[in-house]
Amino acid sequence: MTLPIMKNYINGEWVESNGTQIGDIKNPATAKKIAQVVYGTKDDVDKAVQAAQEAFVQWRKTPPLTRARYIFRIKDAFEENFEEISRTLTMENGKIIDEARAEVRRMIENVEHATAATTLMSGYTLEDIATGIDCKGHRQPMGVFAGIVPYNFPAMVPWWFLPYALVTGNTYVLKPSEQVPMTQTKIFECIDEVGLPDGVVNMVHGSKDVVNAILDHPNVQGVSFVGSTPTARYIYKRCGDTGKRVQALGGAKNIVGIMPDANLDAGIPSLVTSFYGVAGQRCLAGSILAPVGDVADEVLDRFVAGAKKIKVGDGLSDQTGMGPMAGKAHQDRVLSYIEKGIEEGATLVLDGRDCKVEGYPDGYFVGPTIFDNVTPDMTIAKEEIFGPVVCVVRCKTLDDVIHLVNTRNFSNAACLYTDSGASARKFKYEALPSMVGINIGIAAPMSFFPFGGSGNSMFGDIKAHGQEIFQFFTDTKVVIERWF
Repeated sequence: MTLPIMKNYINGEWVESNGTQIGDIKNPATAKKIAQVVYGTKDDVDKAVQAAQEAFVQWRKTPPLTRARYIFRIKDAFEENFEEISRTLTMENGKIIDEARAEVRRMIENVEHATAATTLMSGYTLEDIATGIDCKGHRQPMGVFAGIVPYNFPAMVPWWFLPYALVTGNTYVLKPSEQVPMTQTKIFECIDEVGLPDGVVNMVHGSKDVVNAILDHPNVQGVSFVGSTPTARYIYKRCGDTGKRVQALGGAKNIVGIMPDANLDAGIPSLVTSFYGVAGQRCLAGSILAPVGDVADEVLDRFVAGAKKIKVGDGLSDQTGMGPMAGKAHQDRVLSYIEKGIEEGATLVLDGRDCKVEGYPDGYFVGPTIFDNVTPDMTIAKEEIFGPVVCVVRCKTLDDVIHLVNTRNFSNAACLYTDSGASARKFKYEALPSMVGINIGIAAPMSFFPFGGSGNSMFGDIKAHGQEIFQFFTDTKVVIERWF
């Protein structure tokens, strides 16, 4: 059987890379090869940026409403191919099909929000700032932007950025994760059918060489990135050295506090989803469960019971509640953290190391795992595990929860379950992360609000999507004029 090979999309055409390194794409549930990708080169990036730079000349002159109409057509193409995109995503990433569908829906919501450009990129004026002098602020596109995106949300994350860049009049070069290139290939097939002008949007597959070529290219005006904190910090620094705008979203260690007055009947199902959705492979996943006071034993008992009901298996089965790790290397990494927790003295309440799925002996599975009696200084309480491993840190007061939140090495999201308005307000006011949930286990903003953490969870000033994203992709030109 000949495996499909993913190609680059440059200047409106599918083209083969001149690279020599080939990567295998495997279905995480079966460990079987389903496709291959050629890792691109600096030359591929040069061609893509050149095509985007040339296309920018006319694209920026295209009226914003006309650009928005192209985005509407892309949205329709995604709707028509919704199920195929979702199933492709599950096959190469492993998440369950309902999670894939939800991700594709979030992707489409960003496309819909981007069509508001005619309002959200509008400028402003003020007459008579001095006698006979008027001042105007115009938002203008800047040129070529690029995106470097992760494996855990191969459909949605690129579209936190790409539609906004296009609708504001910029052109784009995307580098998908080399681990999951099939989803964006299918998405770009949809874009190709829409008929955007050649060069407006481009895609180059690859790894570090492609990343560095993007970061160093003089014609790339800005870069958006989502991934680990070390890589986010590297990209932020390198973009600073080359004078680029940058959004670099990094890792997380999200804490979910449970107050004694919390409604557990309503809350436990969403708590289980928070920690085990996408097998814990998302930057908004709950990582530390922090029950307060005497409610701890009941929370743990009910949470363990909920975790035990999760059926682990192939994401394409409608019966599956949690899929595999996205790759073998990541499976090994998560398993090593479980071993580390045992070494550090945490109590292993639920062990997911020996997770067997009938009919899938080679899949990269890790079952739901729970540690109790975790202390804040343990490695598993400090580092991002990015898997279905829950650390229970028992707290005496709400102040202890807030202190736990604010002393992690990340500041992405935090949640609190309570029926007290005073407790909720104190938590919202004092917790440092930029995304906070109250009686919500996953503090995930919709496309019309900004997405991004603070501290070591984000490097840069302007976050993903929301109204602010239109500022990232435009420069404000101020015109001060007087007529005699």
